[in-house]
Amino acid sequence: MRAAAVRASARVVARADGRGGTALPVLDGEGPLALRRTRAGGGEARVMLVGAMSGPLGGDHFSLAARVEAGAGLHVGSAAATLALPGQSPDAARYDVRLDVAEGAELHWLPEQLISAQGSDLYVATRADLAPGARLVLREEQVLGRAGEEPGRLTSRLAVRVGGRTVLDQELACGPGAPGGWDGPAVLAGHRALGQLVVVRPEFAAHPVDARMLGEGAALMPLAGPAALVTAVAADALLLRRRLDEALALLDP
Repeated sequence: MRAAAVRASARVVARADGRGGTALPVLDGEGPLALRRTRAGGGEARVMLVGAMSGPLGGDHFSLAARVEAGAGLHVGSAAATLALPGQSPDAARYDVRLDVAEGAELHWLPEQLISAQGSDLYVATRADLAPGARLVLREEQVLGRAGEEPGRLTSRLAVRVGGRTVLDQELACGPGAPGGWDGPAVLAGHRALGQLVVVRPEFAAHPVDARMLGEGAALMPLAGPAALVTAVAADALLLRRRLDEALALLDP
């Protein structure tokens, strides 16, 4: 086990290359946050986050930033799930994600799920700032505990702003020490996998989506701007992904 907390950061900048594609003038990562460029498709660049070591553990602080400049397209995924684990430090771990998307740019932020292992304590904060005319697909998935174990404590905050206006700012805390009711019928209702899908499209400003259920355990809501939110719960990660993929096919064909 590591003797000291880890501080690690990674940064990617995507820029239109003038030939219909996207260049990556900045692609830096350290410690557990290794970034790798993969084969691109269309005019977008593709980046994979590869975990180079376990974590985050108690007391660790990871930060990840992505900026997509005007006219560029970027798709970011991860090679495996992120596993929050207990560590020697009694302090909570922290994972900060900051996304900036310029006018006419597009970002697909589609990492694998975050698993909150028993005894862990993690605070995750994701903030996306978009210029008017920017496009975004952002997926978050959390799994509370590995197979057969209780979850750790997980607090997740997700904020999205378009043109300086907040369209979404929500926080959810689950697991031991979280405010009462998190596992009740009004929140998770006994489910152990939960996720959010945010889709920002300029056309949603004039033609917002209709609020409705998307089958069992998933709901679609228009946001106060050119954006839509899908919230889903499921018994496991596989079913959660299926529900979010179906919603994404509906919103971003």
